[in-house]
Amino acid sequence: MKIDIEERVFHFKQPAGTSRGVYTERRSWIVRIKEERGKATGRRAELGNERREERDLWCGIGECAPLPDLSCDASPDYGRTLRAFCDMVEQSGQIPYELMRPYPSMLFGLETAFWDLKHQALPPQEAFSIPINGLVWMGTFDEMYQRIEDKLKQGFHCVKLKIGAIDWNREIELIRFIRSNFSKEQIELRVDANGGFTPEDAMRKLEQLAAYDIHSIEQPIRQHQWAEMARLCRETPLPIALDEELIGVNLLQMKAALLDTIRPHYIILKPSLHGGMKGCREWIQLALERGIGSWMTSALESNIGLNAIAHFCAEVYGPDIKMPQGLGTGMLFTDNIPMPLEIRGERLWVKS
Repeated sequence: MKIDIEERVFHFKQPAGTSRGVYTERRSWIVRIKEERGKATGRRAELGNERREERDLWCGIGECAPLPDLSCDASPDYGRTLRAFCDMVEQSGQIPYELMRPYPSMLFGLETAFWDLKHQALPPQEAFSIPINGLVWMGTFDEMYQRIEDKLKQGFHCVKLKIGAIDWNREIELIRFIRSNFSKEQIELRVDANGGFTPEDAMRKLEQLAAYDIHSIEQPIRQHQWAEMARLCRETPLPIALDEELIGVNLLQMKAALLDTIRPHYIILKPSLHGGMKGCREWIQLALERGIGSWMTSALESNIGLNAIAHFCAEVYGPDIKMPQGLGTGMLFTDNIPMPLEIRGERLWVKS
């Protein structure tokens, strides 16, 4: 087994604004696990007493994509750390899960590469689709209004608004306008504050949002304020979902403590940020045991990561997913890697 690493930079078609800044490019490390295997035909040639099997080089591909200032494993020496873990995997043939818990984006990339390697030997899978929300990025009032119109024309019935970048009164005006034209039965509205509210003004803003039949709000205040977040979850007039709050909480007992303390209505899982596939399975199980809902989103990965998350999502939530997932990021880059993915209306189609 040999693992190669290629550093890639992807460029956004338009700047992606969040309350933490604006992204114009996305840096990823593409890992390729190469392994010699016997050809599928099993053809052999015998020479005397020695039996030799014709060999093929199989390759599984994965993506390690940390987000600067957000991922718990983003660091200046990211590439060197990833190389050290890949060396360990080359020697053992296995992912050292316990050692890699603090490195979720690296873990997810290696998990994806092994998954890809394994599934190359299986029969082709039938195409399937997953309902997704339409993502409207932060921007000026006019920009966000136009983006909402575009999503509605494309057929989306669930729209997620990134808020916190423009004047609050203008954002409320935008939400009011949407609701004056579309009922909650016509359009499900989700909002994502990315921790942009303060503990002092959060409840006032939650009450304002609740007047417009908002499905849920993601991360109203910054993470690591468990007592304040728990208070908001107890008193909120609309459901609260945790996202950034889960970053860096990698041990099983800490995950349970967080959910027991804060008691959110939902958790939103990004494998690159929240422990890879293994870590997300832990979060989902703990949430189920406590009556907490969940859904999955991508974290601005290229199509390599998005394809893996789509397959993982279908596996853990089943083939008939009803709740829209946050997997509509495949068209963000000018130089994305081609994968068998296609957005038709409000569904992401995944082909073999």
